[in-house]
Amino acid sequence: MLLPILHYNDPLLRKKGATIVAFDDELAKLAKDMIDTMHKAEGLGLAAQQVGRVLQLCVVDMLVSEADYDWKLDGAKLPLDLFMPLVLVNPRVTPLPGSRTTMQDEGCLSFPHIRGDVERPDVIEAVYQDLNGLSHTLLCTGLFSRCIQHEVDHLNGTFFIDRMEKKSRQKIEPDIRALARQTRAAAKVEA
Repeated sequence: MLLPILHYNDPLLRKKGATIVAFDDELAKLAKDMIDTMHKAEGLGLAAQQVGRVLQLCVVDMLVSEADYDWKLDGAKLPLDLFMPLVLVNPRVTPLPGSRTTMQDEGCLSFPHIRGDVERPDVIEAVYQDLNGLSHTLLCTGLFSRCIQHEVDHLNGTFFIDRMEKKSRQKIEPDIRALARQTRAAAKVEA
């Protein structure tokens, strides 16, 4: 089932997700619905907050990306199609010591048609649980790393625009304000 994607200025987007303790059919269904929603919206990732659920859950699918990146899942270089789309439950992200940072253009499904440059570490370690509660460690670089960092930020109530340099954000500020007004207007109509 496709889920509505919340847009910027919806208060749920700023809430830190609750730790998931029940690895059940309800969680699996939510993850599947999030994946379907992400694919329909042509995104690389989607966090639970973006669909109105305040949980530590996000999904990522790098199969559609042609960008250059590398990965190891639990110490092995598995083919992407064996573990994509990826469901990350209760993820924790750590930049690898000595990892350089890179500046790259980012967008977000909660900020339609708004993009901007964000600096992030290039190499990260993500420790997370799967839908069965099993722990995994993912090392990744490039766009894969950036996508996971972006989604985990959502789980903690942080947006990509929060990480922009002031000069970059100023360029898109009118668009951000316009989106906030649209979100407020839509909320009044629904109420």
